[in-house]
Parts: sequence; C-alpha cells; structure tokens
Amino acid sequence: MHTATGFLHEGRAYGLLAAAGLRVPRHGFLEAGALPFSAGEPIVLKGIADQLWHKSDRGAVHFGPFEVAALNAEAAAMRQRVAEHPWIGGLVCEKVAFKKLSGLPTEALVSLKRDPDAGWLVVFGIGGLQADAWAALAPPLIWPIALTTPDQALADLCSHWLGRTWLGRQRGTEALTDEAKLLAFLQGLWRAVDGLQCEGVTLLELNPIVLDSEGLPTALDGVGTLENTTPATIVPPDPAWYQALVNPQRLVIAGVSSREGTVGRIILENVRKSKLPESSLRLIKPGATEFLGLPCLASVADLASAPADQLILSLPAVQTLEAVEQLCRQGGGATVVYLVAGGLGDGADTEGLGKRLVACLEEHRRAGKWTPAVVGPNGLGLFSPDLALNTLFIPDMKLPLTAKPGHLALVSQSGAFLITRLSRRPELGLRAAIAIGNQMDVRCSDFLRGFATDAAVRVVGAYLEGFAPADLQATAQATRALRKAGRRVLLYKGGRSQEGMAAASSHTGALAGDHALQAALLRRAGAMLADRMETFDAALAWLGAYPEGRPTSVAIMTNAGFESVASADLLSGPFRGARLSESETAALAATIEAEGLAGLVSARLPLDLTPMANESAYLAAAKVLLGSEAEAVVVGLVPLTVRLDTTQPEAIRAFASEWVRLAQASGKWLGVAVEGGALFDLYRQELRAAGLPVFLTMEEALEGLRLIASEV
Repeated sequence: MHTATGFLHEGRAYGLLAAAGLRVPRHGFLEAGALPFSAGEPIVLKGIADQLWHKSDRGAVHFGPFEVAALNAEAAAMRQRVAEHPWIGGLVCEKVAFKKLSGLPTEALVSLKRDPDAGWLVVFGIGGLQADAWAALAPPLIWPIALTTPDQALADLCSHWLGRTWLGRQRGTEALTDEAKLLAFLQGLWRAVDGLQCEGVTLLELNPIVLDSEGLPTALDGVGTLENTTPATIVPPDPAWYQALVNPQRLVIAGVSSREGTVGRIILENVRKSKLPESSLRLIKPGATEFLGLPCLASVADLASAPADQLILSLPAVQTLEAVEQLCRQGGGATVVYLVAGGLGDGADTEGLGKRLVACLEEHRRAGKWTPAVVGPNGLGLFSPDLALNTLFIPDMKLPLTAKPGHLALVSQSGAFLITRLSRRPELGLRAAIAIGNQMDVRCSDFLRGFATDAAVRVVGAYLEGFAPADLQATAQATRALRKAGRRVLLYKGGRSQEGMAAASSHTGALAGDHALQAALLRRAGAMLADRMETFDAALAWLGAYPEGRPTSVAIMTNAGFESVASADLLSGPFRGARLSESETAALAATIEAEGLAGLVSARLPLDLTPMANESAYLAAAKVLLGSEAEAVVVGLVPLTVRLDTTQPEAIRAFASEWVRLAQASGKWLGVAVEGGALFDLYRQELRAAGLPVFLTMEEALEGLRLIASEV
C-alpha cells in the first residue's frame, strides 16, 4: 500500500482513536488479509487514497454485504475513479446502526486541531452533510485542551443544541445517550491528543460522529493532516525588563530635537516633570556634550560602559534598527529599549526592517548572548504614576496626567486607545499604562507575566488588535496564572471582522486572526472579553473602584421612571435584580415617609425616587439597599431636578463622600450614572474624584457590571 505523506487517512485515524479508548467501527484493509467480518454481514467499503478528503463525492464509498471477491472488484473500480490520488487501500468497515430522531440532526462533527497560536483544540458542532448550515444556527463549541477539562467540556455540551438533543432535553425528544457516556467520550478525546501529538498529527476531523445502539459516540469517518516540523521555541526576554520599564532609575532618550513640538522634545519635557532626578537623565546627541541642560552621549556605543535601565529611541526606522543592532553587537547598554518609530514590520515597512530586527534579537537570545528587551515599535509611550513618569509624546496641555498610583495596569497595542482612556478616566488609580506597539519582541503575554510579578497590580486591562506568532496560547496561559493568583484580566480584542482584520494588519502589522477561536481561548482562561469599547470602559471603571468581588444581585435606585424601566430590562443573564425582605421593605417605606416622599414613591425595587428626592433621600434609601441581599447598588441620577445641588463643589463633595462611606461600610459595590449633558461635567468630575465609578447612562453601568458578573 502507498504511504500517505502529510495526510492522515481513515484507517490510521481509527487506530489512534481506538488506542485512546474511543469507539470506532470494526475495520480492516482488504489488502491486509483476513478481516473481522462474517460472510454476508452488512459492511461499508471505503476507497482510501492520499489526499482524498471527501470519498463519497468521488464514488469511493460502497454499502453491501461482506463478500471478498465482490469487494475486491469494487475496490479496483474505486481506484480507477480516483486515479489522480495515490491508492492506499480498500477499507472495510462495520456498518454501524445508529440512533436518529425524525426531523432533527443527531450527528456530530469533532475536530482535534493543533493550532500554531492556540495549541491543541477540540471543536464540537453539528455534523453530517449540512454541518455548515447548522453551524450558523448552533455555533460549534471550542475547547482549548490546556485550559479545559473534560468535565468542563461536558457542562458546555449539555447546554449545546446537539447535546440537549442527545440527552432528550429538547421538547418532544427522548434520550439517545447519557452524561456518563458523553463524559467518557470527551475523556477519550483528551487522551487521543497525546497520541496525535506523538504521531505528528496537526488535524483530525471526525464527521460524522453518531450514537450507536448503546448510545456510545462512534466516529464513522476520520481524516487529517500530518506535519513533522517542531514549532520554534520562543526565548523570553530577561525578566528584569519589567521593572526597568515601569520603574527605571537611569533613563536615556535618543532623538530629542531643538525644535519644540517634535516627538522627542515632547517626550523629554514630559519626563522632566517626573520624580526622576535630573542626574538620572541623559540624551544621545552626536556632536554635543550637553543639550537643554542634560549630559549627552555620542551614540548608543557609549552605553556599553554606562548602561541605562531604559532607552527610548525616538528615531527614524532605519536609525532605530541600527541602534538596536549596535546594542546587540556590543553586548550591553540598556535593559529595555522602547521604540517610538513605526515603519518596522508594519504597512510602511517596504525594506524588511522589521524582519531584520526580529532576526537580530532571536539570533542573540538563542545563542545565550545578552539581548535587550524591546518594546514596540510604533509605541506611543507609557505612564507610571509611582514615579509620575510620562514618556508619552502627547503634550501636557492636551493630556494632563495626575499621578494617582493604584491597582490598575493598562496595556494597549494602540497608543490612541490608551491615551483616550487616560483622558476620559483621569480618576483611575494606575500602576502603569503602557502603549505596547507592534509586539515585535516583548509581547502581550510578557506584559501579563510582568504584571503577575507586581504585587501592586490587581486588575489588568488590555486592548489588542493582533497576537504575535504563537502568543495567543501564551497570553491565555498568562491570563490563567493571573486569575489563579486572584487578579482580574479585562480585554477588548479589535479586528473581529474581515474589515477589522485588514485595518489591524495595515495599522500594526499584526494578524488579527480568528476572533471566535481567540475569544473562546481567552474566556476559558478567565479573561473578561468585552464586545464593545463602551462595555470595556464601564467594566474598567467598576474594577478601578472595586478590584475584588463579582456581584450577581443588583439593586437599582433612580429618580426617573425611564431609568427604572430600562434598568429592569437589563437585569438578566449572569445577574438579577435584588429582592427585599419584608423587614427591609418596611424599613424602606419608613425611610420614604421620613423623607417626605410618601404617596410619591413605592417601597419596591427598582426604586424610583422621582425628581422630588434630594441628597438626604438618596443616602437614606441607599443605606437600606446596601443592607439588603444586593451585592451592588446602581444609582441613576438625572441631575436636572432642582432638588439636587449640582453646582457647588463643596456640596457635591460632601454628597460623594457619604456615598463612598456607605459603600465602604457595607462592603458592597456602588456606582452612579449621571444622565445629563456637558453642564453636569463638574458634577460627574467631583463624584469620580471621590472614588466612585461614574457613568453617562444606566445602560453603560449595567453592561459593565454584566461583563464582570460573567467572569469565569
């Protein structure tokens, strides 16, 4: 028989599945001699040929009785029909009797796939000839082997359309199997991956999988691909890079111009406002010994004897590349190098500069030589509040940053995304906010691992457009490690549509990839994955105030009927509206009466206080709600009522301080939505300054809370 190259044929697939304890049909090749069948027994003959994926389409499947002479003749005819494919043999298989339901699909499709970026995956969906059509109605499940157990997969399967059908949980259906058989099947798939890995299999597609007469999942067909190459091992940068980036003691900038308003000049002006002493700053400026009051070096070669923690290169792409290559040649100079320039590995790189940069770093690291950790290129800079260190090339008049150290770490592949968040949410307490650029060296997973070493970081927020090669799985594993350590990871992944992928590629040179796969992997690792930027921002505001907890019962309090109704509509899915006990209802009724609102306000949730409520009524009612089963209270304020003071900063601060005091005393979450125009920006600003998460709408507040409640 011909030996297939790069192709996993059905006979070999059956062997690998059987070795993992999975049910496959009795089978054997005609060419191998004696077969495990009785004369006249119903069988299926399949013509197996190299790269022949769809046998039935080519007349290479035959049903009939087991008669060797007739089967040999039929196999010879099949061989002629697929003559362009090197023949492997005639595979005789047991004709499996399997269970069906009238009008409903009961066949499954399972793919075991070694993805170069995500690792081994199991994809489970509805199979058969109409698999593609059914996938649109019941999307397949994606299980990353490294991040999912068979028990977790079973829970997903029991909720899937096909799983409910198999288990008789669809209306009008009877059970075709049970959970114990499905769990054993899933455990076999997990075991099979080890065998596939050893054999160099990269894909095994099983379609269809049916339930035999005993309810055992049985693969009736299986083909795949083989590859003997071993994925390249990525050598990570020296872990010292993280502290050198966020807490440098010696910083050097190259590319500072005498002209104001240029990139390097803005970076320097921002850095000089930090807590770093002037003695820790140097510039690289050929031909000068001093510039703008700072000592100068002639080139990066001078750093060999006087190294920096961080070197910022604000130079054109070609000079940037030459500087990094020089550092590598001399074996020292800067622990971390931050690259500002684009034109390296992105749409503007027409000379292969990015490839040269990557090759240089990989060559030195694999050889065990000193290599700098390179952040970027196409990086906008970072903000590290502990040092008040701002290396962003945005002038202070456009982005005034207040050093407010805290537990949030923000990373963004897009510098613009980062600075707009810093501009919109100045109240956030940050450990660091970093524009990571194109990730040509230090990747998203490296940043997550860096944050894991930083005790100050409790929550990580990230905006990503694409993953560096093989970094998706590493990012998921780093996310899982952060979650196990009690940290939170909030992500927004851009480039989900074809148009988005194209935009991401042209912007950062990154491949956005298959969003469904990425989302499945990251969610399974424990990341909160926002579908909209507004949801990301809202969840970030909540987590900025409350890094611990995951509220699933919510009490709503507003002063507008539309807010109460709209908010009630949003209380579904991972969280629900809180309920008041009889005593709590009575306490709320007494509070309403004491505040002069009897006859205007009903003592129930959602609580509509009407525009007649003043600050005292809000606070008194909040005290009752925070003492209930509610784990979070979301307050809606339409500030146009004259009963609320929205103009006097002192009064607003006092009100905000009481909100914060009540929330802290209860240990519950409390957030405020101020639904009004620009006239009330001061009001929102003072509430935020007190430490409250503040939103523009109730919908925004609740969508952010919903995402947090859905965290794995």
